[in-house]
Amino acid sequence: MEPSSMVELPAYEYAPRWVPLAELGFNIRGGKEHFCGIFLSKVMPNTEAERLGLQEADQIVSVNETNFEDIEHAKAVKILKSNTEIVMQLRYFPYGYRKTYEKVQNSNTGIGAASS
Repeated sequence: MEPSSMVELPAYEYAPRWVPLAELGFNIRGGKEHFCGIFLSKVMPNTEAERLGLQEADQIVSVNETNFEDIEHAKAVKILKSNTEIVMQLRYFPYGYRKTYEKVQNSNTGIGAASS
């Protein structure tokens, strides 16, 4: 990749730890089938997730030491919902998050799909 086409990632990552109650307090989007990572698409107000500083456009890098950078959406949901304690490594990455909308739209319309 040429230096002029490289995208600089944001400078910070963080790793909140908490015990989720009945609900996680956030929604996710993306996944391997959409050719992108897993991103927080919504953080519900007045939840532990919001109190810990999670925000829309955070990319989930890992959960309890399981890599989330190349994981299918359904598997990510299963891992998140099956743990009684969660330690997530997150990276605020709004550029990548915006790309999830393009990739999901393209996969739904067949744009960018390999032709046979």
